[in-house]
Amino acid sequence: MLEPKMIFRSRIKWAALGILVLSLFSMLAHLLLAKYSSPELIQYSALSSFSEDFTLKLEQKKGKYKKLWGNLRRLEPLQPYAKPRTEYHVPNDQTNGIIFAKIFGGFEKIRSSICDLVTISRLLNATLVLPEIQESTRSKGISSRFKSFSYLYNEEQFIAALTNDVIIMKNLPKGLMEARKRNEFLTFKLKSSTSPSFYIKEVLPQLKKSRVIKLVLIDGGCLQSTLPPSMVEYQRLRCRVAFHALHFRPEIQALGRRMVERLRAWGQPYLVFHSGLMRDTLAYHGCAELFQDVHTELIQYRRAQLIKKGIINEELSVDSRLRKLNGSCPLMPEEVGHLLRAMGYLPKTIIYLSGSELFGGQRVLIPLRAMFANLVDRTSLCSKQELSNLIDVETPLPSDSFQPPPAKSKEELREEWKKAGPRPRPLPPPPDRPIYRHEKEGWYGWIAEKDTEPDPSPSDLRMQAHRLLWDALDYIVSLEADAFFQVFTMMVVDCQISLAWSWGTDSMKWLLPEHTDQTENILPNCSNLAKIIYTIHLVIGHS
Repeated sequence: MLEPKMIFRSRIKWAALGILVLSLFSMLAHLLLAKYSSPELIQYSALSSFSEDFTLKLEQKKGKYKKLWGNLRRLEPLQPYAKPRTEYHVPNDQTNGIIFAKIFGGFEKIRSSICDLVTISRLLNATLVLPEIQESTRSKGISSRFKSFSYLYNEEQFIAALTNDVIIMKNLPKGLMEARKRNEFLTFKLKSSTSPSFYIKEVLPQLKKSRVIKLVLIDGGCLQSTLPPSMVEYQRLRCRVAFHALHFRPEIQALGRRMVERLRAWGQPYLVFHSGLMRDTLAYHGCAELFQDVHTELIQYRRAQLIKKGIINEELSVDSRLRKLNGSCPLMPEEVGHLLRAMGYLPKTIIYLSGSELFGGQRVLIPLRAMFANLVDRTSLCSKQELSNLIDVETPLPSDSFQPPPAKSKEELREEWKKAGPRPRPLPPPPDRPIYRHEKEGWYGWIAEKDTEPDPSPSDLRMQAHRLLWDALDYIVSLEADAFFQVFTMMVVDCQISLAWSWGTDSMKWLLPEHTDQTENILPNCSNLAKIIYTIHLVIGHS
């Protein structure tokens, strides 16, 4: 007979074996369950749960959300207002000369500058050469299929739409190409506040004399926004340029429409948010103190440049907090998130982040992403291949090989030791820490070592050209949005140019519709967007 002690041990072994078998069976069951049920669970959580949750809360607060997500108002009825009213003559074949122009600046400046250029060409009875967009021409090695104007816009559509307004040439005549290389053209550097009388008195005589002039536009335009009542037809011409002539090239339009379709596929309305956080704009308005450390230094450096060039007639250091209270500085993304939540937008609201430049990086978006999980941008909606196809084939950039600083010789170290103080010094100075590659790359690598910002590298210039394409995609998505939130008045287009070059054929439902009637007397000629921004800054300024 077995002893009781041996029987007890045997029972423990059998119990352990049973537990082990049950554990293996349980693990196998969990693996099979995860394998065959995970696709359905993921599909449900991503689509069904979102839709049911949004619809349920939308029905509970139907009256409130009706104001937030109203029906889109079509802008087709506004387009006939851009057509000529009075007797309108077709341009003569015998013009007073040729206007060749260069446009500097980002996407928002390019569009307004082209509208002004066409208007000036009509005013001076001049032939207009398709303007050069410097943001694309300065970048070497971009696609040979798209150069300058055609990098963004459809050339054929532009010329055909303005046949009855201005004579347009794609390129300078061959006889003038050499003169251009020798800089023989009389050049005018113009501002957006230039009056029509300046062109009649100063530019027209020189145009008739030299037969060709060069215009340089760096201010987002070359003609004052408000024209005399006698020039109302020129104001309508601006609208025709924006509504009918300036169409993006087909590749941009196709990808932009696909992005809108993907946003609509969620089955819910979406909101577009433009942060307005751009270095030049922040420097112009004195918003450096909204940031910290290296970002503040970068803004102040750019502001000092603007003061030196005479663009700003203010002090270098200003109180950014006071500027923000009066509406000159933008709301930060975290503040925008709180404002949207207070207005009643749900945490699962689809928000499209617009704008190719986000000063401060993705770090400033962390609070907004925490409040609104469905914050997307073009990289979320488009694959890398789709964006690459839009850029087309480009020449590879030269390799930027990083070279660490050379080691110091014994003589140099001895001289540094002699100059170092105070005395007596018990120990020699510690050796310099190694310098890593990531510390010297990027837009901030220079600020700790140099007093002046280096010239843009080939990679920087190519990035600036790509930003034009990203802004064009964002423009298309914004036009089709159900709501648009813009926190910087600097980005509101000129009200006197009407809705033409801010909107397309479809309107948007702007935020805070109940406040627009309060600003009707203050901003009678501005778009709804300008009124809304004015109201938001008014509220912030008195909070």
